[in-house]
Amino acid sequence: KTRSLFGVTWICKINLVKMLIFANIMCFLCSAFIPGSSREVRASAEVSAQMLKKLKGKNEFTVLATVKQDRLNSGVILSVHQSDHRFLELESSGQRSEVRLHYRTKNQKDHTEVFPYSLADDQWHKISVAVSASHVILHVDCNRIYERVVEAPSMDIPEDTSFWLGQRNAAHGFFKGVMQDVEVLVMPQGYISQCPDLNRTCPTCNDFHGLVQKIMELQDILAKTSSKLSRAEEKMNGLDGCYCERTCSVKGVIYREDEGWTDGCKNCTCTNGTVHCEAISCPPPQCPAGTAPAYIKGACCKECQQMRSLNLFFSVPPAGHDFCSEGHGCLEHSDCVNLEAGDCCVCKDGFRPLRDDNAYCDDIDECAEGKHYCRENTMCVNTPGSFMCICHTGYIRIDDYSCTEHDECLSGLHNCDENALCFNMVGGHSCSCKPGYTGNGTVCKGKTLKFTSSPSPFPNISCMCFNLEGGYDCRCPHGHNCTGDCIHDNKVKHSGQIWVLDNDRCSVCSCQAGQVMCRRMVCDCDNPNADLFCCPECDPRLSSQCLHQNGLLTYGSGDTWVENCQQCQCLQGQVDCWPLPCPPVDCEFTVVPEGECCPRCVTDPCQADTIRNDITKTCTDEHNISRFSGSSWIKHGTECTLCQCKVSRHRQIPNCKLHLTSLSQRNPFFFLQ
Repeated sequence: KTRSLFGVTWICKINLVKMLIFANIMCFLCSAFIPGSSREVRASAEVSAQMLKKLKGKNEFTVLATVKQDRLNSGVILSVHQSDHRFLELESSGQRSEVRLHYRTKNQKDHTEVFPYSLADDQWHKISVAVSASHVILHVDCNRIYERVVEAPSMDIPEDTSFWLGQRNAAHGFFKGVMQDVEVLVMPQGYISQCPDLNRTCPTCNDFHGLVQKIMELQDILAKTSSKLSRAEEKMNGLDGCYCERTCSVKGVIYREDEGWTDGCKNCTCTNGTVHCEAISCPPPQCPAGTAPAYIKGACCKECQQMRSLNLFFSVPPAGHDFCSEGHGCLEHSDCVNLEAGDCCVCKDGFRPLRDDNAYCDDIDECAEGKHYCRENTMCVNTPGSFMCICHTGYIRIDDYSCTEHDECLSGLHNCDENALCFNMVGGHSCSCKPGYTGNGTVCKGKTLKFTSSPSPFPNISCMCFNLEGGYDCRCPHGHNCTGDCIHDNKVKHSGQIWVLDNDRCSVCSCQAGQVMCRRMVCDCDNPNADLFCCPECDPRLSSQCLHQNGLLTYGSGDTWVENCQQCQCLQGQVDCWPLPCPPVDCEFTVVPEGECCPRCVTDPCQADTIRNDITKTCTDEHNISRFSGSSWIKHGTECTLCQCKVSRHRQIPNCKLHLTSLSQRNPFFFLQ
């Protein structure tokens, strides 16, 4: 059952804007249809305090939501901020097709991570942003879109911080569309709760740091087991006299390693368990007088044979005679064909002759030679005499040679319940129950709900709640006279009464059968007394203008400006901001000078704000253990030497820094500072 509050139409199962906390899961709301009018949707001070307690000092959490955003809308899904400081904010920009994550780093600097992706397409999407130490992973519709290494966010959030939903504050960042199941999960890899089919095959960054410490401990265990392995090697040396080889099986015959044989007109060899064949090369025979080169049965090359009487060649056989039935030399993959004066051999389709009489034929690999017709989304597979086009995983066949992605949701070939939403994915689909229903998506049932509204919309009367499919309804008890009056801001409003909100002159509310319904004021531009503050579209000079962040300046549609190292633009009354583009810097240590927005190169690492670490590169320590770029460790066998894997233009070299004692340089890949 839909309710209206602060200009927002909600579909909720318990309270209209009640935020729930269960263990490590923070659920903001059930579902909301969010218009673009003025509104103020944020958590109460009590709920905010509970949520801040859960997030305090945590370095692993996930923000999840299921959204259907209006086309080209740029709005905030979730914002945790105080004054001008955004401690955590998830934003979707339809104007620039970007998903942005705003946060503050551990050194209390504002940072924005931009993911090029368009959510504002008026389609349902599941989105999750998982943060694990210095890793950020973006999933959309259960597909991993981006994984990046960034500066770790700080969750040291002040107590008076506000939690906003669908907006940055009361005047900016309005999300337009439908939103449901917005959650913050304080746990590793929280996106699995949204997409259970994603296997947890890799550790998180937090797990990884613990694994590094375990590896250091295992090094000592490795040293103790080295002697045991040495004794085992001595025993295994006695097995050197054994010889193992791989064999090849061809037509029921077993061939040993390097053994060769003739297969028709091919010489074959067994090499490491694999058969390799090459066509036999026949030199032209030098035949004496009275003989001529000819093929004989069982031989691949021509041999000199006595010439037969010409009468044999020019005798006329009876019409329709079957020479092939009298015996022929056409072997495998070759067919015998009757002619007027004899028979001949013809290679079957998909085979080529190994000699000029077509008695021996070999398969043509159409895939390797590019003689196939397989199109996009297929893979060519060679078969004897032909080929097949196999569809890639997640695609369906159009014809024998092409495939297309199978959208089970669009075609209706899915197993989602009628009360569930279908999300198409590459290789399949997922189901999620609609608001007001519970289940696994393939089976959804209406929730049994308890009425917990307080205070009651009817004074001195306890309402009865009736569960409905996908919602609930409230009715007066039998025998009571329900007036239909409403309670708003601790005041009684009579049924049918209309009033303007005290804190928002642009919104009007009405009491309808015991329910308070609020909406944005309808603008009538033909009315000369129209309030231009609430209806700027009625003033042609202010049409599609935007209000600056400070609330003092206005911009026309298309105007741009720079604010706090961000490029902002006004488009049709909406403000969208993104980080200023900075030129790339090819250096290890960078710093952003005060008053500037882009990083510069510095040589002193102590002055650097950031150090470039490439986790795809590694270096090897003194025990031949691979270390990621940027990682640090205590040198084995010492207590005062710290080593770090640093980026070099041509290689990765460990850099060890002496803290308390001196150490002689022994390894050319190590150097001291």
